[in-house]
Amino acid sequence: MSGQPSKEKSGTKAAHGPSFDQARDELFSHILRCGVLDADGVHQKEWMDDTMQYLGERYTDLSPEALTDVRVLGDRFCRPVVARHPETVGAPES
Repeated sequence: MSGQPSKEKSGTKAAHGPSFDQARDELFSHILRCGVLDADGVHQKEWMDDTMQYLGERYTDLSPEALTDVRVLGDRFCRPVVARHPETVGAPES
């Protein structure tokens, strides 16, 4: 063993297949295009509920567990560890 952690250590990719990757990428794309990051928590939840229903209908081969995993990733994507401050980006400090 090389001591390096495997990219598939969690088994997510192997367990869920390529549709999982497509659904995750589509969710992230929708989050960015729809401005979900700037919405309050209640609206984010409503939007995520509706979008996950859509993804479940679109990716019928994903198990409920896989859809839950996509949802968890989407929720995490909406709450970055480092807070965003769009009003200060590129603004010179006085």
